[in-house]
Amino acid sequence: MTVLDQTARRQPIPSAALLLDAAALRDEVGTVLTDFLAQRARTAPGPETTLLFTTLSALLAGGKRLRAHLCLAGWKAGGGCGDRALVLRVAASLELFHASALIHDDVMDGSDLRRGRPTAHRALEAAFLADGVQPPRAEAHGQAAALLLGDLALTQSDDLLRTGPGTEALARIQPLLETMRHQLAYGQYLDLVAAGRPCDDVEAALRIVRYKTASYTMEWPLRIGAALAGAGPEVHTVCSEFAIPLGEAFQLRDDLLGVFGDPSRTGKPVGDDIRAGKATVLMALALQSATAPDRRLLREAVAAPDLTNDGVRRVREAIERSGARRQVETMIAARRHEALTALDGAPLPLPAAEALRKIADMATVRQS
Repeated sequence: MTVLDQTARRQPIPSAALLLDAAALRDEVGTVLTDFLAQRARTAPGPETTLLFTTLSALLAGGKRLRAHLCLAGWKAGGGCGDRALVLRVAASLELFHASALIHDDVMDGSDLRRGRPTAHRALEAAFLADGVQPPRAEAHGQAAALLLGDLALTQSDDLLRTGPGTEALARIQPLLETMRHQLAYGQYLDLVAAGRPCDDVEAALRIVRYKTASYTMEWPLRIGAALAGAGPEVHTVCSEFAIPLGEAFQLRDDLLGVFGDPSRTGKPVGDDIRAGKATVLMALALQSATAPDRRLLREAVAAPDLTNDGVRRVREAIERSGARRQVETMIAARRHEALTALDGAPLPLPAAEALRKIADMATVRQS
């Protein structure tokens, strides 16, 4: 019997209301992360490393905690009960892993903002500039330090994970964690090699979505939670049938927000995906349906790093004229319906099914 299983036998079952309270969950996971990083900072080799921990803490202070929420919902779906503290540590470790991925992703994309704040490499660059390092060198310092910080967040994720459930529970989730990490790396690489090559291949764009987002963001956090509870194959099947279409819908919404969103709510400039030449489903559909002049405009604008705000506006108008925005909205609705249908009649406790329905709304009907 694992430590997690022993604790579950001793402690009261958490209420459905607490499981569904996203704000409470953010606070709980935030406390776990703050305490853990404070302890790691105290054992770091010297004051020079303080900047790493403050930068990482600033990044972790934001975000939806979606993966943590899914992990807790998966645990409940698998019949988990009792003290949530050990499961919360696993959920928090997923947030640290996500932070690692975001830091590396922002370096690769050359992004300036994340969640309305400077990205890690820009924040580190600014700190080096304030310390008297010359601008070109400070930029290189910032990027190199951010890569190290991403690696640190990854190892810290493993450290935090090991303080959670016992040996048996860890053995159950380890294969899922490994698959999640592999698929994210593959998805990031597919995204990288497709960038800057305007293409009307919707299926190729969806393949990137499935690896980079659907599995990593939705399926594996949910199934990791279920595995912690010792769920059987039937529950894991339901988790995948719910999570994969919802993960695709989540990324499709993200693609729309990247072009049509409000920067004050998304926390990043509109048009970055266009300037980076991201191979999105939205752009593929636009290239399929646009008029010849609009196709030329789109092909010239995609991956143009110096694209002006007026250029972004013209791209948005061309996408609107093509009907691609409406098509993506239809795809989101269809995938959300597919995800919710997977819950109908599923062998899940009612609080877990309610939580997953709420997550489906949170993931698809959003402005950030």
